[in-house]
Amino acid sequence: MRIEDLRNSAWRFNQRLNYLAGRGQVLTSEYEPTVRDIIQRVQREGDKAILEYTKQFDKVELTPESMEVPYEELENAYNEIEEEVRSALEIAHERIRRFHQKQLENSFFMEEEGILLGTKVMPIERVGVYVPGGKAAYPSTVLMNVVPAVVAGVEEVIMVSPKPNPYTLAAAFIAGVSRVYQIGGAQAVAGLAFGTENIPKVDKIVGPGNIYVALAKKLLYGVVDIDMVAGPSEILIIADGSVDPQWTAADLLSQAEHDELAGAFMVTTDQDYAKEVSHWVDKLLRDFPREEIARKSIERFGTIFIVEDLYKACEVANQIAPEHLEVLTEDPFSLLPYIRHAGAIFLGRYATEPLGDYVLGPNHTLPTGGTARFFSPLGVYHFLKRSSVIYLSKEGFERVSEPAESISKAEGLYAHYYAVRVRREL
Repeated sequence: MRIEDLRNSAWRFNQRLNYLAGRGQVLTSEYEPTVRDIIQRVQREGDKAILEYTKQFDKVELTPESMEVPYEELENAYNEIEEEVRSALEIAHERIRRFHQKQLENSFFMEEEGILLGTKVMPIERVGVYVPGGKAAYPSTVLMNVVPAVVAGVEEVIMVSPKPNPYTLAAAFIAGVSRVYQIGGAQAVAGLAFGTENIPKVDKIVGPGNIYVALAKKLLYGVVDIDMVAGPSEILIIADGSVDPQWTAADLLSQAEHDELAGAFMVTTDQDYAKEVSHWVDKLLRDFPREEIARKSIERFGTIFIVEDLYKACEVANQIAPEHLEVLTEDPFSLLPYIRHAGAIFLGRYATEPLGDYVLGPNHTLPTGGTARFFSPLGVYHFLKRSSVIYLSKEGFERVSEPAESISKAEGLYAHYYAVRVRREL
């Protein structure tokens, strides 16, 4: 891994640090033109374009009729997968459900003399869930994206996933997916956003994906709502050298193996430890089945930063605003107040990121590419919408009409003023 020394007063201007902090924008400029072309063609041609892109990118020939996976295949997959996997998915499902139930919101009302004000909280009606496929199977992503939607009360959950395998389909059955389409990429996102001859238009699209999926969601925001712009996976580890370097290297590779564009970063106060971790990354890579993918990720983005102290490490982490942040130090809780920007924060040597991917309960669909500065993890709140509720009696109207008239006159909006005034003259 590349090692950068930030033990100087100009560390904020380090070229590598700023490149990684802005890598979301770098990737956008490289891939956006292709994604725009895909979206426009799907909007014009519907299923025809999706089928052709599926053949081109996924090497799968489908027909309009075979795009949708028959529901009985979901139940068959659930019954046919190994008992230990089925049990593990059930355990994960229950833990995820319990955690997300705590996020439910209630409608509320407040009452004054003659005035009733409130917020009505309602679930979104139809949601599209994107589940990656191709390079790996992601039944965990099915659970993480579908469970909060079901907890929120969404009526219809439409899942798209390229080449879904039995584990993915079994997870869809467990989680309560309504329909599954075996398509992926930017074309699947566009199909959900616009609707086609065979794919229903949804109100919101959630779920992680590669850079093409992330950019399609970004470009289609406004046509449809999205959860966040979640691109390639990333992890940043703050380390003081107290944790076995082999453990730390394994955690870095846990994200690098996702995608050639994934990012694995470490910030440490110990230069010798940095070299040990880098050595273990190289050593472990030789034995990993997904070596080629992980090695490309490490070569392009893998970086270890050397800093003066752990508080400076937190500043570096905040500048990158990573999807996953592990604090592998002797006293991880002491650093928590200084961490401002991260999708998920893992504290201590045993809080390895993959546990969060699968079974802990908090959502693993997280902001990437620095967007943890303003996006939050996927949750039940993403699947709820709110309407304001307003009622006034005559007495209530009289309490607020005069200041409303004054403000409308100040703004120069006569019809606003008149709509209030005409009622006062009754």
